Amino acid sequence: MEVWILFNEEIEGPSSEAFEIRRFLAEGREMGIDVKVFNPEQFDLLVTEEDRESVLIDGALMSLPDFLLPRTYVIETGYFPLAVIRQLERLGVKIFNDSAAIESVSDKLHTHQILAENGLPTPTTMLAKFPVDLDLVENFIGFPVVVKTLLGVNGTGVFLIENRDAFQDLMALIGETNPNIQIIFQKFVAKSKGRDLRLFVVDGEVIAAMERRAREGGFKANYSQGGSVGRFEPDDKAIELALKTAEVLNLQVAGIDLLFADDGYTICEANSFPGFKGLESCCDVNVPRAIYEAMQRRLEAK
Repeated sequence: MEVWILFNEEIEGPSSEAFEIRRFLAEGREMGIDVKVFNPEQFDLLVTEEDRESVLIDGALMSLPDFLLPRTYVIETGYFPLAVIRQLERLGVKIFNDSAAIESVSDKLHTHQILAENGLPTPTTMLAKFPVDLDLVENFIGFPVVVKTLLGVNGTGVFLIENRDAFQDLMALIGETNPNIQIIFQKFVAKSKGRDLRLFVVDGEVIAAMERRAREGGFKANYSQGGSVGRFEPDDKAIELALKTAEVLNLQVAGIDLLFADDGYTICEANSFPGFKGLESCCDVNVPRAIYEAMQRRLEAK
């Protein structure tokens, strides 16, 4: 089996993302899987009906792999990475996850639209329009309110605004400095302040779960933002919610973030290429191996 990983950083870099790529390479070697890592910029996209068996990388034709695993922020880094994924999937390469799923999940509003359409619980969410109607936000969302940039990742671009005055000040600042930014307002789930759950889904199975807690006095529980993590044994309701979320978003690999609600859980967001350094630090799980084994099962089922 040959697997290509799409990644746009230095493999030997200090980031958690680079560490995880090294984990994929090490596990691939141990399992006898041919794993190659490419930067999207190495590709040249030549669309032709004459050759459906190869693709141009560094100016040379290369035969297609069995699977592609995108591990790069394709929306935030521009059009080209997504075009690479589309090219490979149109040539018949199996993708974990495909371009349509990545697009849906990268847009937080679109994610919640899909979840609500399928009857899944999510916090009430509103897309911002400038100038912002404060009365409308207060009447339908209320304060405190969570403010998120539409394309933020790893807890970046997320703010908890406590009251109307603070909200008005933030909107005035945004309106003056970046009025074209896309942001959403979301109902604050008080029971889950400073903590949430991450359930890691691989091909229809929750392979591990952890509870994340923010630093003292903090709001964001992301591991990448300094939050602490601990193993969590999810109940049937959490597992069902995570699996259904991955299913309706068509995610083979997913990090599903749940908030604690009065009646169980509500879905905070989904991630199409979730980090797992924190998960492996507190759970007895090997994420790259689980993903490769899922790919092998798909290949054998052909």
